[in-house]
Amino acid sequence: MVKTSIFSTRLFFHASINKIKLNKLRMPHIVVNQQVDLLEFSKHFSPYFQKSPLIRISNIYVESNGLSALLPVVVIDELHQEFFIQISTSPKKTTIRLLPLTDPQKTDSVKKSLSLVYFQMKKFDSSLVVTKSNLWEYIKTEISS
Repeated sequence: MVKTSIFSTRLFFHASINKIKLNKLRMPHIVVNQQVDLLEFSKHFSPYFQKSPLIRISNIYVESNGLSALLPVVVIDELHQEFFIQISTSPKKTTIRLLPLTDPQKTDSVKKSLSLVYFQMKKFDSSLVVTKSNLWEYIKTEISS
């Protein structure tokens, strides 16, 4: 009986670790090659509004140390979703992702909102290069239009 309990505990543990890894892989993100001055970026930030499907990114809130920022987003496509995009920066990279606490369904409009933040950042600093992402199709779509 003890062996079964230990086995099932280990099985549950490994299943949980694999689920966390899968969720991390599926979480939409864009990573660029350098640190971005988020305080300066916030001064150049322009609110974005699109009617159909509705995407509204109205503001940016930068942490006092300048290493992370949150952008409240409203998306109405097949669903009405309100969530935050998180930008975190370090000396060698900057990451744009969904704030895990708000975890919206990953619709096309939600993914597009992340790419829109990237393109505002790219407009602010043209030397930025995407080094890692699982949103390549959204980045390429915006580049070609």
